[in-house]
Amino acid sequence: MNQFEFLPLVTIGQYFPTGSILHRRDARAKLVVFTGMIIAVTFTPSLLGLLVALIAVWVGIAVARVNARIALKGLLVPLPFLLVIALLQLLFLGSQINTVVYWSWGPIHITQAGIWATIIMLIRFIVLILVISLSSFCVTTSEMITGLDHLLSPLKRLGIQTMDMVMAIQVALRFLPLLALSAERIAKAQASRGAEWGTKKGGLAAQVKRVIPLIVPLMLTSLRRAEMMALAMDARAYGLKNDRSSIYELTYRNADTLFIFVGLLVMVATIML
Repeated sequence: MNQFEFLPLVTIGQYFPTGSILHRRDARAKLVVFTGMIIAVTFTPSLLGLLVALIAVWVGIAVARVNARIALKGLLVPLPFLLVIALLQLLFLGSQINTVVYWSWGPIHITQAGIWATIIMLIRFIVLILVISLSSFCVTTSEMITGLDHLLSPLKRLGIQTMDMVMAIQVALRFLPLLALSAERIAKAQASRGAEWGTKKGGLAAQVKRVIPLIVPLMLTSLRRAEMMALAMDARAYGLKNDRSSIYELTYRNADTLFIFVGLLVMVATIML
């Protein structure tokens, strides 16, 4: 992969219109299943349950006809942070009660329970990233806004502006690919002016020093883009009315009920196994 290509590494927020069976499901059904999967994966204490969820996600990626390499590339960006967290979990947070201690030195302890906890934590984060990526692969912006607005409509009776919350979630997810594209442009512009971008010289400190000139213009570009988006929404009278129309029409079918039922079975298996 080219050293300037950042967009392939950001899978969350990208939509792939493959026209699969999963893409044709009702937005409300997809949001219910994906949200339930995220909750089940987050709270299950079982390694077997996480493996069931992982298999289910891979089946979903295959059914959605999304290239597996694209889904796996989404794990490359958070991988260093996950490894650091796993190392801290392994060395410092492992319990020494009713478990085998393999090595101990001061506050550092490597135990059997710590190893299992680290493995479970890594698999949990991997499955969560894949589930969120799969949801963005199959749900368009219009589907997400309309589906979430319908699902959260009971909250309107309590005076809660659900559309504002839905729009905030949608903007946060779809903003990530735009940041990657902006980073690509800035990196290419700096390299064309002689910046040593992508080199391995000077160790970690030198690489961090080279990244700082990228972060500052990226933040300024993001703020400018956010301001333009706010002005565009204000020009279209966003927020003037509580109920807004949508070009996307929701159509619930029997296949959506079957999809929710299969999703519930996977959630129960993830939590109970």
